[in-house]
Amino acid sequence: MAKYTIRILGMSCAACVRRVELGLTNLQGVTEASVNLAAQKATVEYDPQIVKPANLEAKIRDLGYEPVSSPQPEDKPERTTINIGGMHCAACVRRVENTLKRIPGVLEANVNLASSRAVVTHEPGKADVFELRKVLDDSGYQFLGVVGEQSEDPLEAARKQELRDLKIKLAVGAVLSILIHIAAFPHLIPSLHSLIPSNWLLIAGFIMTTPVVFWVGSRFIIGAYKAALQKTSDMNTLVSVGALSAYLYSSVVTFFPRFFETAGIPAPVYFDGAAMIVTLILLGRYLEARAKGKTSEAIQRLMGLKPKTARVIRDDTEIDLPVELVQVGDVIVVRPGERIPTDGIVLSGSSSVDESMLTGESIPVLKEQDAEVFGATINKTGSFTFRATKVGAETALAQIIRLVEEAQGSKPPIQRFADKVASIFVPVVFSIAIVTFIVWYFLVPDSVFSRAMLNFVSVLIIACPCAMGLATPTAIMVGTGLGAEKGILIKSGESLEKAYKLTTVVFDKTGTLTRGEPVVTDIIPAEDVGQDEVMRIALSIEAVSEHPLAQAIMDRGKSEGMQALPLQDFQAETGLGVRGSLENRPVLLGNRRFMEMQSISMNGLENSVQTIGDQGKTTVLVAQEDKVIGLLGLQDVPRDGAREAVESLKHMGLTVAMITGDNRKTAEAIGSSVGIDTVLAEVLPGEKAQEIRRIQGTGQVVAMVGDGINDAPALTAADIGIAIGAGTDVAIEAGDVTLIKSDLQLVPSAIRLSLQTMKVIKQNLFWAFFYNSLGIPIAAGVLYPFFGILLNPVYAAAAMALSSVSVVSNSLRLRWSLGKKL
Repeated sequence: MAKYTIRILGMSCAACVRRVELGLTNLQGVTEASVNLAAQKATVEYDPQIVKPANLEAKIRDLGYEPVSSPQPEDKPERTTINIGGMHCAACVRRVENTLKRIPGVLEANVNLASSRAVVTHEPGKADVFELRKVLDDSGYQFLGVVGEQSEDPLEAARKQELRDLKIKLAVGAVLSILIHIAAFPHLIPSLHSLIPSNWLLIAGFIMTTPVVFWVGSRFIIGAYKAALQKTSDMNTLVSVGALSAYLYSSVVTFFPRFFETAGIPAPVYFDGAAMIVTLILLGRYLEARAKGKTSEAIQRLMGLKPKTARVIRDDTEIDLPVELVQVGDVIVVRPGERIPTDGIVLSGSSSVDESMLTGESIPVLKEQDAEVFGATINKTGSFTFRATKVGAETALAQIIRLVEEAQGSKPPIQRFADKVASIFVPVVFSIAIVTFIVWYFLVPDSVFSRAMLNFVSVLIIACPCAMGLATPTAIMVGTGLGAEKGILIKSGESLEKAYKLTTVVFDKTGTLTRGEPVVTDIIPAEDVGQDEVMRIALSIEAVSEHPLAQAIMDRGKSEGMQALPLQDFQAETGLGVRGSLENRPVLLGNRRFMEMQSISMNGLENSVQTIGDQGKTTVLVAQEDKVIGLLGLQDVPRDGAREAVESLKHMGLTVAMITGDNRKTAEAIGSSVGIDTVLAEVLPGEKAQEIRRIQGTGQVVAMVGDGINDAPALTAADIGIAIGAGTDVAIEAGDVTLIKSDLQLVPSAIRLSLQTMKVIKQNLFWAFFYNSLGIPIAAGVLYPFFGILLNPVYAAAAMALSSVSVVSNSLRLRWSLGKKL
């Protein structure tokens, strides 16, 4: 059963409530309907297999009221990602988006031309698969299924089939175009003109051109026809009208030459032009399809990592099962060299595991009992068993793929301008082409019909909405895919564009710039006492302590091979320290106040205590009997690579700051050690977001780098939230960018990736607009009065094909130029 909440306008009394409740309850499939007059809402419980929300709304209208559907806070909008076939240009993108948005309950639709996918945001229970399929089929496009529902990728299968079809048609078109060209220019082959009458060559040209236009170019004609049914136009319309104009004109010249002879009009034929137009644009489509396939290689590689089977223990027997049948709680056996089937916790055994596909870290990670393992990572040396904790769409790999796919399906604000231009592009081109024909046929002295027609065709053919449609999505696909391979997950195209404008990067201190746990940095003994003696006594006391600093002291002692001695009479003094007896001698460990309260002599270590404190470190004093024998300095130390990461950001021209709740002395000591001059200290967790907004108020565009958990408000407040060290639990909503491993060098890498991706997007859009702005006037003949230049439609077709391929190739260049620098 499903629940649907809807606002209803027009109810004024209890009788209205009763009428609506009875009307809805009488619908087949509705089990209960409750109407709240004050809230003007109805909550309906229904069987979605029998009745749909659209039926409920229709019933309310029949009763004389107006339903207003909107997602309620408890019913968050849902997202459905679908594969779509048959899109070729920016006009297609615009048409599909508008078509999907007209479905009741759809809130937003974002179509990605490069990946041939649409992300549909809709109210729960609305825009089901049947509705999506119907509206797409009616619009002339192919519904290729919901992403993630099929074990095989239908989109990839459709791409391969399209490439096969294009290759066959391209080969036929190329051969026939060459033969047609020979028939059009028989003098190219000596004696051909004398052997075959010219009218036979014309008929041969007609016979060979017909399959090129109607079979090789069928996708253009069918696309134009479907667009016409929707009372719109697209790139297919331009190509079809251009090719058919040349073909039909040449056919009339071939079979009705007297019409032109009577009118005194020269009657050349352009079968070769019609054939070459179709073949060259098909060549461009083929090269474009191949290149577009490469833009999604990163996602395909990630999807290819999914293991097919798992060795599961059931009823004390090992059985091989398809990974889709693995359930949470299953015990799975993994042998050396195998991929781990799904996420889980190690039960027995140990091994080293290559997690580079998730984190980008090439060094294998040791896995022992209770360690977490992740699906699709590679077991290297040992065997182990583990219990499955996440399966299917819940695994780390599946979540990473989902995040990357959503990013690739999103649009940065810069694309909106291109979309607006694309929506009016084709009608404008048709208008320019018609004006071109009128000028060349009616206004130019000594006008010739064939010349006017050729210029008309050239304008239609050279215009390329494809380049505009591919400019942004191809770059985003390459950029986000490359980031995913390096452990950088970018949430959306909008995040890319914001990162491009960054001026300031603010790091949280604890757990982000630092390791988040103290370590012993200094051991200072009193005169005539050895360091080892101080460390051994401190280790023996802390071995039975629960003090927050105890683990750091124990780790340091054990790293030096020391063993704790048995301690008697242990006693903890809250907020001060601990005491006990070691080898029948009283020992103490704690702060200076504790020593003063116990009348313990500082034994000449006063200056050392002051020095350690000035460095922002925590001081722990160790005493034996009535005097201090040494002190330990502890500090939360910076992560490896922190200083290098800060230097990289500064080198990029960014201001770097650190924010922390620690006291100013400690904070400035950490800031100084990593090269950060701007330190925001003593900021409470709840005030971090307010501090970020204060910086934004000075005109800065701010990125906040935090751990994605307790920094969530600040990450959300920043222009860009970068969640670092989130591990493989990537279900984070606050961060715009997620860095899977706690490597601070990935922060400048993520910003560098965003900068380069936006640079390529701007290059692509400039090329697309520049090409059309330059090409269309040339095709219209504006250079003819000055230089005598007219553009042959064949060259226009070649230029159009080149424009799309160049945009996609420039996006692919991002992988080659940036891949090794991240």
